[in-house]
Amino acid sequence: MSIRLLSLIQHPDRPTTETFIGFHRAGIDITVSCPPEHPNHALLVSAGVPTIDLRLNGTIDPRGIRALRALVQGGRYDIVHTYYNDAISNAALAVLGLPVKLVAYRGIVGAVGFLDPVSWLRYLNPRIDRIICVCDAIRRHFLGMRPKFLRMPEERPVTVHKGHKLEWYTATPADLAEFGIPAGGFVVGCISNYRPRKGIEYLVRAMDLLPPDVPVHLLLVGRMSGRALDRAIARSRARDRIHRPGYRKDAPAISAACDVFCLPSVKREGLPRSVIEAMAYRVPPIVTNSGGSPELVVDGSSGLVVPVRDPGALAAAIERLYRDAELRRRLGEGARDRIARDFRNEDTVRKIIDVYRSLVPEKAGSIA
Repeated sequence: MSIRLLSLIQHPDRPTTETFIGFHRAGIDITVSCPPEHPNHALLVSAGVPTIDLRLNGTIDPRGIRALRALVQGGRYDIVHTYYNDAISNAALAVLGLPVKLVAYRGIVGAVGFLDPVSWLRYLNPRIDRIICVCDAIRRHFLGMRPKFLRMPEERPVTVHKGHKLEWYTATPADLAEFGIPAGGFVVGCISNYRPRKGIEYLVRAMDLLPPDVPVHLLLVGRMSGRALDRAIARSRARDRIHRPGYRKDAPAISAACDVFCLPSVKREGLPRSVIEAMAYRVPPIVTNSGGSPELVVDGSSGLVVPVRDPGALAAAIERLYRDAELRRRLGEGARDRIARDFRNEDTVRKIIDVYRSLVPEKAGSIA
């Protein structure tokens, strides 16, 4: 018999959806709990992946716990793999006393602490058998938490980078003129939702440090509004060249039209999808050495890596790429090659299946 897997997710992105499909094709008996109204639900159904609609709301959802326990009882599943916070805490309670393995997914660094009761219901819960960490920075954080005697076992967090396929990224570059950017303007793009940890204010400050003969435009795509950011833009001498079009459904096409992509995170960064999308379109990235970004971008080969909270370093990197078209081309090609070679969806599927095999060794031979 094959490994029987229940995956609990609310908002599956394309890489995760394709990973589920990869499990199915490899012989995993997978069922995915995914809202039917989610756009990627249709991809699962078309690939023959069984789905159910089980919603877990709140840290402790008694109704959801009862429903999940009834679903898992009787040996119907060998592994429950959770992909969002509420699913972890509720699943950990639902499987108490049952012979099922529990796996969690973690996509950002930090925000877990020994003094936080909710952390013990989620990632620090001893009922969890494995945590799939999307970058090694997350695993290192878990294993470096203090006090040492409370740390989780070393084998519990496992690094598996989220993989992609270049064939997903075929959008025609957007026309940036609709944002007020003149034809031929040099554009630094940043796609994110504003949070203090994203460091967008430092990127805005970098605009003021560029010399007059480097008139770049900064395109901030996403929910880019906050008190500190609004103040930084209002004070900037370059505010007429800072554009905030808001949330866009065509974000990858906008990335593809930029000359450079920048994500100036100051902490907790996982494996940023917006950077991966830009790299797939041969747009050279500038990232900070925060979290998993340096695992994605190799400085001088597939982009530039600068220190956190350093507008001067950001400005220097932008100017360097502005003045050197050949460097932009070389780093753009290196960025695309990096995704094609080292961040493949097929590798993600294989590595997570290896984790499943280690948890259910008696069924390991049933997987292709």
